[in-house]
Amino acid sequence: MVVRKLTIEMKELIDQLHQKFLTTEGPIDKKDFEFFNRVKEETRPMFDLTNQWLSEAEEFVKARGVNVHPNQVQSTFENLEMLILHSYYLDVEKKRFKELHQSSHYVLDMILDDVNKREHS
Repeated sequence: MVVRKLTIEMKELIDQLHQKFLTTEGPIDKKDFEFFNRVKEETRPMFDLTNQWLSEAEEFVKARGVNVHPNQVQSTFENLEMLILHSYYLDVEKKRFKELHQSSHYVLDMILDDVNKREHS
């Protein structure tokens, strides 16, 4: 299933972002135009992946018999976007970043569980 592949990719991506957040020195000059352009370039594929995941996850949860609610998918999508940006701009406390990371993993894991149940039923 496409949703399984994208969900696994999202889990890997947010783990990489978490590591980046923890190991990058801050603060970042938000007025640095070169930095802004680099972020824009580097994050484009991440945002593309996140949008693909949203589309597939929304379709998946519309089907009956899943534990994930459409609102959880939308909230997770928003959290994923925040994780991408915060990992570059370092403009959030570690505790908040960790909460976004854990919350995203929780829903992504629930989707994977639902995919496994659907495939084995």
